[in-house]
Parts: sequence; structure tokens; C-alpha cells
Amino acid sequence: MQVQTAKRQIRNYFPYVLLFAIIFVIGVWYVKWNPYYHKAFLAASKHSIGDSIISGKAAIPPDPSWSAAWNYAIAYFNSVWKAVILGLLLGSLVQILLPKNWISKIFGGSDFRSTALAGVAGIPSMMCTCCSAPVVVGLRERKASVGAAVAYWLGNPVLNPATIIFMGFVLSWKLAFFRIIAGIIMVFGIGYFANRWAKNDGVPEDLVPDALNNEEESNLFISWMRALFPLIRDTIPAYFIVVLILGAVRAWLFPAIGAAWANSLLAVIGLAIAGTLFIIPTAGEIPIVQSLMAFGLGVGPGVALLMTLPAISLPSLLMVKHVFPTKVLLFVGSAVALVGILSGVVAMLVF
Repeated sequence: MQVQTAKRQIRNYFPYVLLFAIIFVIGVWYVKWNPYYHKAFLAASKHSIGDSIISGKAAIPPDPSWSAAWNYAIAYFNSVWKAVILGLLLGSLVQILLPKNWISKIFGGSDFRSTALAGVAGIPSMMCTCCSAPVVVGLRERKASVGAAVAYWLGNPVLNPATIIFMGFVLSWKLAFFRIIAGIIMVFGIGYFANRWAKNDGVPEDLVPDALNNEEESNLFISWMRALFPLIRDTIPAYFIVVLILGAVRAWLFPAIGAAWANSLLAVIGLAIAGTLFIIPTAGEIPIVQSLMAFGLGVGPGVALLMTLPAISLPSLLMVKHVFPTKVLLFVGSAVALVGILSGVVAMLVF
């Protein structure tokens, strides 16, 4: 009887799961895989993927101003708008097309298995931290554990294979290999300890009914709208505002550093904290570090930025704040900065 019930559930769920898989593959191919395939050839031939989004070709960012804020926001959103739309689409569809018990079974455990599976699952989508945030919200609302959601969130940008390939061609393969090792520690270590830190803090109750099990929600489009609009409301306004603020004050976060301090512990600490707070598009850390090192920045502070800039940001923390306990977000932010500092110190010793 149970076997027949399970088979019937699989038959009922299959069209929805297949639809989600098709949308995921087409969306990620269009937004990520295909553009990055061509960009890899550019990185290999030019040893560059563009100018620093922070300062352009200059040594330092522009002084804080409304113009600096607006220009950065335009440059940033011009790079990420397609990925933002994809993130909202996947984050809403994961709530209505994938069965809740499947998400809970795969990603809902408090053990390392769920964390590891989620971290690996984040690699193919290759999103930046803010674009993956809506998907993280969707996973949490479908009963993914704290550790699994954090690992998925960090795994997208930190272990992005395209970014690592770009890094090898533009910076060095030694730094690319270092990023892989430190990235594995960051993604799976922080995810694991986030579960321990959360302890008995449960996942929030679903904000969206399960369209696959609720007859009243049999209209898929209505269910999707009920998932999508709260997701937009809870993530996008703060996202836009904080991007403007960070764009305005980026000269304070990334000031000119004299030769005497260019490879110092103080520079490592300061830039690790700045990198944790600041927001960039996917792979944006590579031209930033390339530019700063060309103007004299040491390898230690450069590696600190390579680890912290993509991992999280102040906007992405705000985007997921209603699905994580505050203490977990504080832990994740502090842990990312700490891994960045330790990575910078190790890089100073080995490179």
C-alpha cells in the first residue's frame, strides 16, 4: 500500500519537477553557462575580463557622492539584472513546483550530509550572493535546514567553476587553486557550524501553501504569484537602497593604501571586512584584485578580497534576514570575514 502511494505521488509530482528542471537548465544556460563559456576564451586570450567595477582604470574609487552611488548602481545592475530575474523566478518556483517533503528530506537535516548536498547543488547555478538569495529564501520556506541553505548560498559564488577558471587565466592558477581549497573550507565549514549555531531554531512556517497537495491552490499561476510577490517585496527594495549606499561610499571601504601597508596584516583585516560588506557582480572580484595589485596591493590583502567579496554582502544579508535567525546571519558574516583574514595571512606566508 505504501509503495503504491509513493508511486502515485511520484507520478503526480513528476510534471512539476520536470517543469522546474527545464526552467532551471534553460535559465542558467542563458544567463550563466553560455556567456561564461565565451568569457573564458576572452580571459585566456586577454588575461583580463574587464575593468574594476569599483574604480575603473583608476587607482582609487571616486569620492562619496550621489553621482558615485548612481554610477555604481547602473554599472552593477546592468551586469546582474538577468541573474536577479532568474533568482526570483527559481526562488518562487522552488516553493510551488518541488514537493516540500523532498526538500526537507534532502536539505532539511541538521547533519553534514544535507549541508554537503546543498553546497554542491549551489555550484552549477553560478550565481552571485544577491542573485542566489531569493533561491535561499525559497529553500528555507520549503524546510531546508540553516546549514544547507547557508552552504547553497555560499557555494554559488565561492565555488563558481567559471570564476575559478577566469581567475586562473587572469591572476594565476596558484591563486585559483588556493581559492578552491579555501572556498571548500568556507562553504562547507560555515554551513556546518551555522547548523550548530542555530541549534533548535526551526525553519519558518511556509508562507506559501503546497500547490501539489492543496486542492484550494490547484491554480498553479495563482500559487506562483503568491510566492513571487512576497519574495520581491521582502528582498528587492532593501537590495536597491543598499547598493546605492555602498556605491556612494566605496572610496571609504577601499581607500588608497601606501606601499608600507600594502601587504600588512592591517590591510588584510580591513579589506576582509570591506569585502564582506561590499556587493559585486559574479566574478567582479577578479578585475578588482587585478587592478589593486597592479597599483601595488600585496598578495595577502588581495587574497582576502578574493575570498570575501563574492561570498556575501550587506545587501544579501538583508535579503535573507526574515528566513534566518539574526544570530546565524551575524555568525555567517563574521565567519566569512574570518576566513578571508586567515586566507590572506596564509597567502602572505606561502606566496
